Amino acid sequence: MATDKEHIIASIDGSAGSLAVCEAGAWVAARLERSLLLLHTLERRQQHGADDWSGQIGLGAQSELLERMAQLDQERGKLALQYGKTLLAEAEQRVKDRGLQQVQTLLRHGDFVEALAELEAQARLMVVGKVGTEHAGEFTALGSHIETLIRQVTTSVLITGAHFTAPESFMLAYDGRDTAERSLERIIQGGLLAGLPCHLVMVGKQDEKQLAKFEAAGQRLEQEGYAVSPCLLEGDITDALLNYQKQHQIGLLIMGAFSHSKVRHLFLGSNTIRMIQSCQAPLIVLR
Repeated sequence: MATDKEHIIASIDGSAGSLAVCEAGAWVAARLERSLLLLHTLERRQQHGADDWSGQIGLGAQSELLERMAQLDQERGKLALQYGKTLLAEAEQRVKDRGLQQVQTLLRHGDFVEALAELEAQARLMVVGKVGTEHAGEFTALGSHIETLIRQVTTSVLITGAHFTAPESFMLAYDGRDTAERSLERIIQGGLLAGLPCHLVMVGKQDEKQLAKFEAAGQRLEQEGYAVSPCLLEGDITDALLNYQKQHQIGLLIMGAFSHSKVRHLFLGSNTIRMIQSCQAPLIVLR
């Protein structure tokens, strides 16, 4: 059983994608035999009005109105707290109804990225959600901070859309770089994807060295028991990967995280974020 890194942490915010986050978290927790920690954060905007009106009204009415506004803020805070407790209770029951019994809940005040960063020492993997069904790339309040989260933590992050279905196959986007090699090792050592067919995909023109690494990666996965379908693609990285995923109905995409280097931020960061925004299937960003 798990000791360190014992939890799968699923962060829910009550948006349309929260159910998918719960289901994804339960799937991961069951596969890895870890407990699931359901997290909801009460951010300041949920507890207080967005504007500060002090000093904007006449002195005669200021005291009375500010007192009334303070009462409204207090009531808003109470409602947000009750909403958070109800949300977590319902999420916990839904997950348990699906057969997962090792479930905990946590209600925190503050920014959800900061909360996850503080809990990272306990996390084997983090699950967060986004919404992009009506408007491509439109994040919820939770999803808008995904890039910040990935840059702050070293734990892998699973990102879901509005729905989650347990994947029957996965695709590893491989380019022969160090991040791809680390992703390969994480897949083999992690155990989450054991038994699932793997589509090993590389995009763009490759030299002999890259092709040799690609072939070696496929062989390594096969040696570990994976059924591997290798494929070399051409064209725009994001478009090629997404088209391949849809064509083969792949249930889960795996990518290495972008570099923290400021020099490489624009190139690597843009590719990763484009995939997160555009991909309708669940995606794991490995760290």
